[in-house]
Amino acid sequence: MRSLLVILAFALSANAAIVPIHYRHRTLANGLEVYSIEDHTTPTVAIEVVYRVGSKDDPPHRSGFAHLFEHLMFKSTAHMKAEMMDRLTGDVGGENNAHSGEDTTIYWEEIPSNYLRPLLWAEAERMTSLNVDEANFKTEREVVKEEFRTYVLGPPYGPFYYAIDKDSYVKHPYKRPGIGSIEDLDAATLADVQAFYRAFYRPDNAVLVVAGDLDPEKFDAWVDRYFASIPKPSTPIARVTMIEPPRAATKRFEEHGSNVPLPAVAITWLLPPPSSADTAAIKLLKAILGDGDSSRFHQSIVYRQQLAQDATIRLEFREGGGLFIVTSTIAGGKTTEAVEKALRAEVQNVIDSRVTAAELEKAKNLVITAALRSRGETNLGKASSIREAVIDHHDARYANEALDRLQAVTAADVQRVAKKVLGASPVVITYTSGGSK
Repeated sequence: MRSLLVILAFALSANAAIVPIHYRHRTLANGLEVYSIEDHTTPTVAIEVVYRVGSKDDPPHRSGFAHLFEHLMFKSTAHMKAEMMDRLTGDVGGENNAHSGEDTTIYWEEIPSNYLRPLLWAEAERMTSLNVDEANFKTEREVVKEEFRTYVLGPPYGPFYYAIDKDSYVKHPYKRPGIGSIEDLDAATLADVQAFYRAFYRPDNAVLVVAGDLDPEKFDAWVDRYFASIPKPSTPIARVTMIEPPRAATKRFEEHGSNVPLPAVAITWLLPPPSSADTAAIKLLKAILGDGDSSRFHQSIVYRQQLAQDATIRLEFREGGGLFIVTSTIAGGKTTEAVEKALRAEVQNVIDSRVTAAELEKAKNLVITAALRSRGETNLGKASSIREAVIDHHDARYANEALDRLQAVTAADVQRVAKKVLGASPVVITYTSGGSK
């Protein structure tokens, strides 16, 4: 880590060019977008298939469907037994996983490159012929419900974090947390789930990215063989086009948690979509305020004033309007009112005066180093960089522009976005406290 920071500091000071990711792109007749990155550094490849479907697309009163499919896609298909995806990866020393978010669901594998062909076949197989039957549906529904119990109902602060999205949005489907709810899952029918699969798991709603030790001609031939014959449905894809409206006033919510050891508070502001020109400056603003022990929040609220045990920031960039989320666990004997006041005072300080050159340099080192480590060290990092550029910024070229955009951010830019994002919009504040009610 230290050596990478030294290299990064030299690159920044010398204005050195960062090696770009060289990619090939084509779109099949059925709408599938295909990106490939040839890199023979190691005899491995990374595969990502991302579907433009997330929790915002869950049907009304059926929250958790996108999350459910994150599990169902590892079950059987017309020509694969259940769990065969795990055998195709794990048995050859590779790995796989999936993630469902608000806007997308991502499936990925890392494998020895001589197993690329069977994995491409398997991804095409589950895109078009997944067995969405009663047995698979009921089994994976119970898995998702158990995850809800484990991650929401079990931890003391689980209900608090679950409530942040619900409290922060007024109209957008982002109000429904992606993990779903037990009531909605229990109400779902097999017909509901089958309709969801037909509606969103289709080639014209997907992007395939492969990076690593591949032969371009063979890769193109395999893609044509396994994916090109998948028909494009005649029905249009139902898109959520809603943008969360601006907030009219500050709102406060109290979410009770009987097992909460100390009170906690969350403050949220609305963020622009990830394609916004302000994204780079927002990331650096977040680092200055909340990343690490030397951040403004930690130094002021945790260290000097000793009002809280922690004060952290999470950026949730979303297509229909995301969230800038500040959370803090209150120190013993202190009040949520005092912590809220202190957090908002630090935000106002950035709005009123520019950050220092040292703060900006440290923030750039943190953010750019993380990006370099991700894209520079693994095939999966390169594939993810292209995928994020395509999905979030609607242009793969952004993967090669992102670091330059971060480098170009000035102290004035940080102050400008602080005023624009954090200063001009009312906030939503969610509290939680323990004890009987």
